[in-house]
Amino acid sequence: MNTFDVIKGIRLTEAATSNQEQANTYVLEVSPQSTKDEIRKAVDKVFGKKAISVRTAQYAGKARRKSRKDSGRSAHWKKAFVRLASGETLDIG
Repeated sequence: MNTFDVIKGIRLTEAATSNQEQANTYVLEVSPQSTKDEIRKAVDKVFGKKAISVRTAQYAGKARRKSRKDSGRSAHWKKAFVRLASGETLDIG
């Protein structure tokens, strides 16, 4: 998998912001096929920062209805909690 295809974006929520301030942990939306090692390497290459630990969580897509007859499903996705070395931050801007 290409390094730049692993990280899809940064999740900015109240809980994620609290994690950033207290534990220096960032929440990233990543490719569902990516592994922890690939995520760690991608953070190092894309952001130039050292990741100490990576935790992941898989989320199943929810059933959605567009109309009475049309039903579908939102996409499955994966979230990664990346803890950086002390003193390092990601530029979110």
